[in-house]
Amino acid sequence: MKAALRALAGALIVSGLAIVNAHGQTPPVPDGPRYVVTYVDVMPSAKGDGAALVRQFRDATRKEPGNLRAEAGRRIGQPNQFVILGAWKDQASFDAHAKAATAVQFRDKVKPIQDAPLDERLNFELSVGPLPANLTGAAMLTVTHIDVIPTYRENATALVKQLAEEGRKDDGNRRFEALAQPSRQNHFTVIAVWRNHKALEAHGINARTRAFREQIAPALGALYDERFYKALD
Repeated sequence: MKAALRALAGALIVSGLAIVNAHGQTPPVPDGPRYVVTYVDVMPSAKGDGAALVRQFRDATRKEPGNLRAEAGRRIGQPNQFVILGAWKDQASFDAHAKAATAVQFRDKVKPIQDAPLDERLNFELSVGPLPANLTGAAMLTVTHIDVIPTYRENATALVKQLAEEGRKDDGNRRFEALAQPSRQNHFTVIAVWRNHKALEAHGINARTRAFREQIAPALGALYDERFYKALD
């Protein structure tokens, strides 16, 4: 009798683990557009050369097949740090771009002046509105990387999507996108564009934004990394 009970208990434990594992499995990456965020840090003495290379790369990328968007920003307070935002029709378009002369030459030219290796993050969309016009010099851009503990992925995905969908309704918002990395779906990128600094500040202190930060804080696996940029003309 005891042996039978032990066997039943063991079966229940195994069954329970299977349910937990199935629930926690990473879902398949959907087909569709790919969004690439590339952080470019050059030496402070080379900020002018860095800006020129980033502009050249951005402009050339816009002409490639399958490109939906190519933009660049300079980090506020850190003029030697840049971000490049790319959007591609699908994974194949991005893969072709990564091997193309435009990307290869950019990596070769920026390497002698870089202060840190290029940091490229590939993403798929969780919640993205209509594709807007390219950034202009008056726009304020925020790029936020949110890394949560894997067991919180599902809840965090819902919170990040809600943040984007509600944020698009805020006064002065021009774009609010929630993205996730295919290989690490507990890593999110949030991209927001604002008409001006006043609109950005108003969003940062409203009740919904503060509530999101309180809700996401217990799940964080790394520092909440929010960076501010001005469009690079």
